[in-house]
Amino acid sequence: MTTPHATPAKAGLFITFEGIDGAGKSSHIDALAAALRAQGRQVVVTREPGGTPLAEKLRTLLLNDAMDPLTEALLVFAGRRDHLRCVIEPALARGDVVLCDRFTDATFAYQGAGRGFDVRLLSILEHMAQAAPALGGDSIRHPDLTLWFDLPPADAAARLAAARTPDRFESQPEDFFARVAQGYADRAAGAPARFVRLDARQERGAVWAQLAAALAERGHLPAAAGATA
Repeated sequence: MTTPHATPAKAGLFITFEGIDGAGKSSHIDALAAALRAQGRQVVVTREPGGTPLAEKLRTLLLNDAMDPLTEALLVFAGRRDHLRCVIEPALARGDVVLCDRFTDATFAYQGAGRGFDVRLLSILEHMAQAAPALGGDSIRHPDLTLWFDLPPADAAARLAAARTPDRFESQPEDFFARVAQGYADRAAGAPARFVRLDARQERGAVWAQLAAALAERGHLPAAAGATA
């Protein structure tokens, strides 16, 4: 008697959305989640800072309370550790797709390049907070794919001014966001296989087409998804 072969479980997939405030990345997360669910994937949509009850409390502090760059970095990584332990790692172990609005690249861009905090210390905190036992050895958790919404700081500032009351980060001057944008460019240059640069100056449908094409090229979406934002 022949025993039917079980369908192999799909591996988890970790995709992050990055870019300066006002780049428009958040508007595409739900669209991608819907497209992936239409392909039969289980999807977890989350964010940083935040993602767990504890990390959301830390988010409120980070976005509203004055603090020095070291305190800021410590709170970011404390929240990230809880987020990984409680949400991201369990979802990936189940074979889910995790879509996260910001992750560690944002820390190096905002606290590192933007605030001028020592990136060597950020790397130490990264290794401490993102140790992933499921990966074995001393590996740390990185996204499988990072979608970088690249937008000139002046354009981002104009969008934010028309959108909402800014928080502690959004209210920073344009030269701060110029440093943050350069921080993202440096991160992308250091991990070209992981990063996909999206031209966020374009209108929403064109940005979605870029995003969907990148996912299709990697086998995560059918090519036709580019027309269904």
